[in-house]
Amino acid sequence: MTTPDLERIGRPSADRSPTDYQFPQLTPPPAFSPEVARRDFPILHRTVNGKPLVWLDNGATTQKPRQVIEAVAGFYGAGNSNIHRGAHTMAREATEAYEAGRAAVARFLGAASPDEIVFVRGTTEAINLVAQSWGRSHLGPGDDILVPVLEHHSNIVPWQLVAKETRARVVPVPLRPDGQIDFGAYADLLSMRTRLVVISQASNVLGSVPPVKEMTALAHRYGAKVLVDGAQAVAHFPVDVQDLDADFYAFSGHKLFAPTGIGALYAKPEVLEGMAPWQGGGNMIESVGFDRTTYAPVPHRLEAGTGHIAGVVGLLAALNWLTSFDRGAIAAYENGLLAYARQALATVPGLELLGSAPDRIAVLTFTLAGHDPAGIADWLDRDGIAIRAGHHCAQPALAHYGLDSAARASLALYNTSEEVDQLTASLGQLVQTA
Repeated sequence: MTTPDLERIGRPSADRSPTDYQFPQLTPPPAFSPEVARRDFPILHRTVNGKPLVWLDNGATTQKPRQVIEAVAGFYGAGNSNIHRGAHTMAREATEAYEAGRAAVARFLGAASPDEIVFVRGTTEAINLVAQSWGRSHLGPGDDILVPVLEHHSNIVPWQLVAKETRARVVPVPLRPDGQIDFGAYADLLSMRTRLVVISQASNVLGSVPPVKEMTALAHRYGAKVLVDGAQAVAHFPVDVQDLDADFYAFSGHKLFAPTGIGALYAKPEVLEGMAPWQGGGNMIESVGFDRTTYAPVPHRLEAGTGHIAGVVGLLAALNWLTSFDRGAIAAYENGLLAYARQALATVPGLELLGSAPDRIAVLTFTLAGHDPAGIADWLDRDGIAIRAGHHCAQPALAHYGLDSAARASLALYNTSEEVDQLTASLGQLVQTA
């Protein structure tokens, strides 16, 4: 295999080799068109139960453009090798691709350096890494961890586990009726006991986008660190971790048009330097002896074992694909589609949407009078429409509305108003059958 052209991986052009790996060129992005984006997704052209697929389960996972699929297949077909310390050509190429992915993530998040990026399996592992590595050494009896009721279970349970071990307290931050975090209550809960605040930048169940920058600034006045769960945010609007002043930021590739099993954790360099290894093994060491082991510098000492190399190649392709479009134009399109969907669903008798925060992503969680959420999802599936039903790994947020289950349609950049119309029509037919 020849040395890969690292500039072109993930580009929307059909004229490229599947073994291309690298940075996108910094050229002005074209105007966004959902129709153009849809052409890159093979799965969106299949049928389900004899009907064209309408994928409205993007909050659970996004579909993958052909650029990502081909990049992963190309790596396995022509470039598969382990990374780091390899003495041969393919090892060097794989290492270049892997570290190009790290640099691309740093640029995507607005980080100052690739050394501030740790590769993980996803947001859940990133949060657990922080809880076990940073939390164990910085939390103690009487310390508070502030966790909004809005959070995904992955941003609640790890803190409960480490709090039990360190005798710290997990303190819930309440919600307002519209699904926003109660900022006044949050300000009142902050104190010199607060060691950590964790916040989702966008809710997976209500779509709410909290004022993360303001909440972070207020937490820092008390000396607290802030972890931002960006799993639901990164696909919908640009992120700048330096502007947010976040101490930690985590996201999953599979919610960003990339493969499953790959994600990233950003941390400020001074915070990373103070984090001990969470797991031990290869890749994260400088030398090992029975009398003494020395660890590699960050970020590598937090990446034990062989990483998901093909996943990083796919993540790089996804970032290059996504940033080839105007992110502002994507956000504007999705906001318009969300407004259209809210108006359309309001015409369905008995349908009630949860949450009405003014700043939100395109998530539509709802109940339908007389119909169980699982039954709603099953009905829609017969029409080829994929939504999610259940507690959405956000039971405290649903309990805020007196619910233990709800249906959720979550939109992405490739969804259209025609698909919203199909959703609305199918729900209307369900109501008529009752």
